[in-house]
Amino acid sequence: MLRLENCRLDNGGFIVRADLAIEAGHRVAVIGPSGAGKTTLIEAIAGFVPITVGTLSWQGRALTDVLPGQRPIAMLFQDGNLFPHLSVAQNVGLGVRPNLRLTSEEQARVQAAIARVGLAGMEDRKPAALSGGQQSRVALGRVLVQGRDLLLLDEPFAALGPALKAEMLDLVAELAAETGATVLMVSHDPADARRIADQVVLVADGVAHPPMATAELLDNPPPALKAYLG
Repeated sequence: MLRLENCRLDNGGFIVRADLAIEAGHRVAVIGPSGAGKTTLIEAIAGFVPITVGTLSWQGRALTDVLPGQRPIAMLFQDGNLFPHLSVAQNVGLGVRPNLRLTSEEQARVQAAIARVGLAGMEDRKPAALSGGQQSRVALGRVLVQGRDLLLLDEPFAALGPALKAEMLDLVAELAAETGATVLMVSHDPADARRIADQVVLVADGVAHPPMATAELLDNPPPALKAYLG
């Protein structure tokens, strides 16, 4: 279980409060008005935004003061963070070792991840030779090879067209089901939440609210969410 207990998240003076728990294995969409603090919430969980009050824990292990790289978390950012001078295999391999000095077993893990995200045969290509959807698959492969318990997504597919975005969301759902990972996904699109999330965390008015069932929240939105959805 992921717990944020009476937390105060301070993103350069922008404050979000959170007191919530998410059961392991759930796929959770984080939605709310623009600028409400959705990214602040997941960046605090990842360790990039300080928690000045309260505690963060995963499966009973305190994470509040743990460095980002030592948390059981993989994060997929909006731009994918691919290195243009590195190949597909090298970009994915960074998820195992930043120096890319991989053992044969680790190289096999990288190859398996590349195949699982549908890029077998493209290991030597550079990002510039890939489509937007293929670049997203590389970024997802790098997350997959890390084998972390928690997967945080900050709208990584927002730049894709509707069909490609749906394809990537379905792939995330499949990978989460296969690995048992808990997923938190920031999205501005309620259709994304309906597609893959069984729960939704609403962030509005400086508060990250406890998760609710997706259909329950979106079919009967509170005033702040209703104003955003229109």
